[in-house]
Amino acid sequence: MLPTPKTIIADTSCFIILTNIGELQLLQQVYGTVVTTPEIAAEFGLELPDWVTIEAVQDILRQQLLELQVDKGEASALSLALEKPNCRIILDDYRARRAAEALHLEYTGTLGVLVRAKLDGILNSVKPILAKIRQTNFRISDAIEQQLLKEAGE
Repeated sequence: MLPTPKTIIADTSCFIILTNIGELQLLQQVYGTVVTTPEIAAEFGLELPDWVTIEAVQDILRQQLLELQVDKGEASALSLALEKPNCRIILDDYRARRAAEALHLEYTGTLGVLVRAKLDGILNSVKPILAKIRQTNFRISDAIEQQLLKEAGE
């Protein structure tokens, strides 16, 4: 597993999934402070905890260009990541992850947060969390689930 970058930027889906299963605190336990954008905070629609810092993107033009490829929240996360050295973005959307790859940005997904929590000793097992996620509308293929369990050592 890679060392934790200085800045962790979370997209809306991560907040939604973890809130829906009652596990939002995992983000703080794994990363401490998490950064997000005003656009993502608005998409999320609920009050974010005080360990989430909201930072606006400086280069609005770049964000607008990225909005041609991904949604506004993801574009804001990608743009903010380009402005911050040594960061990792938590993205679940396939197109957003491909954009992050093309921009040479480090990224993970909500499931990657679970693996990190297990490897850091915060979770004893990712299986109960996966079971809760399966009760939501978040889709996980069997292949992805098997890979996740393997990475988590389960």
